[in-house]
Amino acid sequence: MNLYIKELSIISEMLAEIETIKFLYPKLSLEKYESYLLEMIPHNYTQIAVFESDFCVGLTGCWSATKLWTGKYLEIDNFVVNPDYRSRGIGKMLTDYVEKKANELKCSSIVLDAFTGNFAAHRFYYNQGYAPRGFHFVKILDEKKMTV
Repeated sequence: MNLYIKELSIISEMLAEIETIKFLYPKLSLEKYESYLLEMIPHNYTQIAVFESDFCVGLTGCWSATKLWTGKYLEIDNFVVNPDYRSRGIGKMLTDYVEKKANELKCSSIVLDAFTGNFAAHRFYYNQGYAPRGFHFVKILDEKKMTV
């Protein structure tokens, strides 16, 4: 495989890879995706994508922020690898790149959420050196507004 990583920082680049995001959120419309990105990008949101030639085989969103308990951190968000390309090291390429980026930004840590039933993701993140540090509690106010 001839793989390379590219940071996607402008909305047109991100919108072009909606088919990859749809492996995670199959019902996400282009219009909703664009409206969310327009809200997210001003808050340091970017995407990191792995390509084979010009075909996106995996991507993750990430953003940096600061919290009192951790200081500056980088958050992984919407991590997805095309099912046809899983178990080929693409996820590791993404987490390695995120770690390099977090170090360049002088972050203290990298954080992420994984759904409680997503055991394959748990195993992957454990193998990359991540461990649970707490619980992310959610109170759903309007399920119709959610993507999943």
